[in-house]
Amino acid sequence: MSERTETQLMPFEVKDCALITRMAGLETAINLRELRERVAAMPMDCLFHHFCETQVRPTFDDPEFSNDFAVWSARSLRDRVLAERLGVINPYTCSDLEIVRELVLEILDERISELAHFPSVQRGEEFQFMSATTVVFSTGILLSSPDDFFRQLPHISHSSIYYHFVEARRRTEHAVDDFSTWLTEYGSMFQDVVDTLSRIDFYYLSLPLLHDTIIREVGGIAVKVGHE
Repeated sequence: MSERTETQLMPFEVKDCALITRMAGLETAINLRELRERVAAMPMDCLFHHFCETQVRPTFDDPEFSNDFAVWSARSLRDRVLAERLGVINPYTCSDLEIVRELVLEILDERISELAHFPSVQRGEEFQFMSATTVVFSTGILLSSPDDFFRQLPHISHSSIYYHFVEARRRTEHAVDDFSTWLTEYGSMFQDVVDTLSRIDFYYLSLPLLHDTIIREVGGIAVKVGHE
């Protein structure tokens, strides 16, 4: 592909997003068996919410696990073994969310087979099955060139990072972040940046840490490109 000049390219419009959460229409779960029954029946947007939208939820603050099922297993069921097994599932390495459901069910079935009884959580600690609608809005920021991207990156909100770097992988045809898709249009000059972005293991990072990681990893390359 021939390299295109900046004047030929559309600017990158930085967008932001927020979640409107709602009950998913499932009864709460108070023990492992009920969790298994609900996971088998839950709609896909509910599964997506509990695995993929935790990063952008202001109320999600667990430093160890990245999905709600693992957090509930650790905090409410107090089943550390189950929490660690569920905690290693990365939905972005699966081609389809149905595969994620199958992995969760396999882990739950395995744990059920290991236990002689299934304790219930205390009142108020039931697992609440939720889903969400993502509201997307413009920030008014237009990046006219990769240099603009490098300069503005520290000032972009964490939720914008989520929308363009994380959520884009489920939204776009080739499961690539929006920044890389845009930078690829400039040809080989910024291929190092695109390659670096593709190597960031984002799922297990909080949004502030992910933002800092992108700034750090991309910043060094930007300085190098600027001196070429």
